[in-house]
Amino acid sequence: MSTKHVDIRQHILETARPMILGKGFTAVGLNEVLAAAAVPKGSFYHYFKSKEHFGETLLDTYFADYQAQMDDLLSAEGLNSAQRLMSYWTQWLNSQCGDSQDGKCLAVKLSAEVADISDAMRIALQRGTNRIIDSLANCIREGLADGSLDGRLDPYQVAQTLYELWLGATLLTKLRRDRSALEGAMKATLQLLHLNLETSAGGKS
Repeated sequence: MSTKHVDIRQHILETARPMILGKGFTAVGLNEVLAAAAVPKGSFYHYFKSKEHFGETLLDTYFADYQAQMDDLLSAEGLNSAQRLMSYWTQWLNSQCGDSQDGKCLAVKLSAEVADISDAMRIALQRGTNRIIDSLANCIREGLADGSLDGRLDPYQVAQTLYELWLGATLLTKLRRDRSALEGAMKATLQLLHLNLETSAGGKS
């Protein structure tokens, strides 16, 4: 695949992402995306086999970018594993409460919309979210090893529960238009990890 091909393909995806975050997948037409990207309509099928393939690629690209940012947070130097984990949740809370589409969760936006209309996109969502849960579970395991988290925790079960909690809270945030659901998720996270607001910055309570 040529560099030019990759660059134009990536440009289409980057142009489409905030549009789809704002309006949803089915509400955004290909003509709208291509006009915004200043790419000829006939060129679309040179880069994507169908709109479904485009959506699947969009999700895979989103999760790859998200995973890279997540890895940076969960491997930050100078912090123990509990601190890294809490910095991730803090970043989540702050990014999902603002008016800007930057940083908004595409999994929350598209899961209910595309799960029943595109199996390929559903699988891409499942694949991406499973990787996030695995990363959270690994950080929890590291927390058990360095003593910053309670040794009674089941890493994968806790990671899955927390991720599901935060996805649900993010959806409620869109409905309520306030921070209450995510703030509740933060309190539940601290309880589940046996941390508290005063000591979470320093590790185990």
